[in-house]
Amino acid sequence: MNILEYENYHEQKSHGSELFPYTTYLCSIPLDFSSVPAHWHDEMEIVYVKKGSMTVNIDFTDYHACAGSILFIIPGQIHSMEQYSPSSAEYETILFKPEILIAQKADICSDYFYDLLDGTIRIPSHLTPDMPFYHEISSCIDGTDEICRTCPNAYQLFVKGQLHIMFFTLFSKCAEAEGRPIDQKSLIRIKSIIKFIENNYMEKITIEDMANLVSLSQSHFMKFFKNTMGMPFVEYLNHYRLTMASRLLISSDSTILDIASEAGFDNLSYFNRLFKKRFKMTPKEFRKRSSKE
Repeated sequence: MNILEYENYHEQKSHGSELFPYTTYLCSIPLDFSSVPAHWHDEMEIVYVKKGSMTVNIDFTDYHACAGSILFIIPGQIHSMEQYSPSSAEYETILFKPEILIAQKADICSDYFYDLLDGTIRIPSHLTPDMPFYHEISSCIDGTDEICRTCPNAYQLFVKGQLHIMFFTLFSKCAEAEGRPIDQKSLIRIKSIIKFIENNYMEKITIEDMANLVSLSQSHFMKFFKNTMGMPFVEYLNHYRLTMASRLLISSDSTILDIASEAGFDNLSYFNRLFKKRFKMTPKEFRKRSSKE
């Protein structure tokens, strides 16, 4: 998947076909992109690391994902991915709508998925090869990958069957009876902030703007954001703007000055300094390397 496909933090793209919304992407960090910004969507997501290692954040918890790691992301969970410097990573992302596993009429099998979606029960976010039942779960994913290479007639039945077997193992052997309470008010605030940045990052954004957006004082907002996201707001905003700039360096022929301005930086020297600090190279070097790759 190319980085340009991440057009919005709150993903609204469809995956797979309308009748069978299940698809797989093969990705690489940092070859395809240096990071995947915080976002959320309505699909279930499985991240399966094939080589190397990276950092995956799910609902504000960091996981160091190495080769073999499997991560489960429930619809609505905020998640992001970063290079675990200096390592690179190759991984598979599987996206599907839970509806393909839920019956149209109420039944006991569907209840397990409803409980997962509303947080009544919780499955592990991160599985590693040394954990119990890992191989039972990974074999189901490997099976769906293999059949999706050729997609023979009725392959959808096999995929659904493997997903049901995988979730049987997760629900019967790995799930917790009660999910971890989620601070819904904080989650709503963070999503509002992410959405605002997505729509306005090219403009001037102040702490006062953000504090007013979520009905907090400026000091309370700064404390809330850092405690929740693990970094100061200005650092996060610059990180997002640099991600947008890196996309433009790859996808457009605009000058570096114009790209800096379009990404929300009104000072070229400041932009160059932040860019080199994050990517370990200048914007010009980044564009040159990307064109070769």
